Amino acid sequence: MGHALRLIVIGTAAFALQGCLARTAISAATLPVKVASKGVDLATTSQSEADQARGREIRRREERLGRLQRDYERQIHKCSDGDREACDQARLTYAEMQVLLPSIPVEPEDDAEDN
Repeated sequence: MGHALRLIVIGTAAFALQGCLARTAISAATLPVKVASKGVDLATTSQSEADQARGREIRRREERLGRLQRDYERQIHKCSDGDREACDQARLTYAEMQVLLPSIPVEPEDDAEDN
């Protein structure tokens, strides 16, 4: 009886190991594909991520333009009071505003939506 029991145990173990070996072989075969796709995911930027980054950059430029406009208005006011240094600063600020303006998209007016 011991011999028969051993054969049953060996047969059962061999049958169970076939499933494990098959699963291991499949895992080994699909691993390079999984690794490659993960690498592509990490290397590429999704459209939504690119849109978010563009939105942040535009908001940063708009904030900078707002600060420059406030500075320019103060400088022009001082310039009109006779402060020559403020006039020079106003010219520099205005030049920086002109450089920054083309990089900020123009928002459509509300009237254009009514048409």
